[in-house]
Amino acid sequence: MTESELIAGCQRADSKAQKVLYERYVSMMYGVCMRYLKNEMDAEEALLNGFMKIYQNVEKFEAKGSFEGWIRRIMVNEALGFLRKKEPLHLAIEDGYTQIAGSGGADQDLNENELLELLHTLPAGYRAVFNLYAIEGYSHKEIADMLNITEGTSKSQLSKARAMLQKRLTGQEAIAS
Repeated sequence: MTESELIAGCQRADSKAQKVLYERYVSMMYGVCMRYLKNEMDAEEALLNGFMKIYQNVEKFEAKGSFEGWIRRIMVNEALGFLRKKEPLHLAIEDGYTQIAGSGGADQDLNENELLELLHTLPAGYRAVFNLYAIEGYSHKEIADMLNITEGTSKSQLSKARAMLQKRLTGQEAIAS
């Protein structure tokens, strides 16, 4: 089934098209949700809520954009909304963290699960901004609008998240469980 056939089928609420859409994107979008949320049950709940929003709003998709990008944006927004409910986004700078980068390089090879575990050790606000900027590719202005913060706060959170990750990768800071 082509993407345009898939979209048209979902717009008609065709259950076969909805099933194909789910099967085509579920793994990728589950990964998106897991980057923001700390446990599998939360990620699955955000994922299912996201698919419900996709099915309910597929008629709003404009063909001039990327369908996968549209789906991803819905999933990111759903994960962020879930994160706000479960784990407040403390976007104020925590006192104990500095921006001093370690002298060692972070040249270790990490698998996907190790990287995900490392991201989950970040405070919620750091993790959200890091994911949105470094992984999803949003600009600081877009992040500021999504999280209702200033662009400066977004930049600061990203800088601090990177510094914290670098320290943890080089073994200069213990990872909190």
